[in-house]
Amino acid sequence: MSRLYFETDAAEACPVEFGGASDVLVHLLSFAFSTRYGSIHPLSQLSLMLRGERKINMTPLTTFADRDVEVEADADLLERAWQDAAPLAETLRAVTAALASGDERIATLTAESPDLLARLEDLRRMAEWAAERGTRVRLTYDL
Repeated sequence: MSRLYFETDAAEACPVEFGGASDVLVHLLSFAFSTRYGSIHPLSQLSLMLRGERKINMTPLTTFADRDVEVEADADLLERAWQDAAPLAETLRAVTAALASGDERIATLTAESPDLLARLEDLRRMAEWAAERGTRVRLTYDL
């Protein structure tokens, strides 16, 4: 099972943890990223809807890296995945509000991912905690 990791450069550890398996977030981030390659998966369609219709900046959610460093280029990608926490928190507030809105189209696109909203809310709380401290964060995954 894949897993998403939330890292921060804060002096203390983030007290918020995922309340369940984070693989659903790896799926969302991956399919949101793959929209540029023509993916038609429901989570890709969701990402396009959020970006296009809801005008949500999805870039902070598509800024992530694989934790498995095999070559120097992987290490570079991992380092470039660091981002300011505030834009990520803002994106997550908008995305969680959209998913909680009761929009039938969103419900249809997320039907196969029942824990998605709960895990996004966990990630939002993590990002807000980091943003309150003015820190950077990094989203990484392993498969």
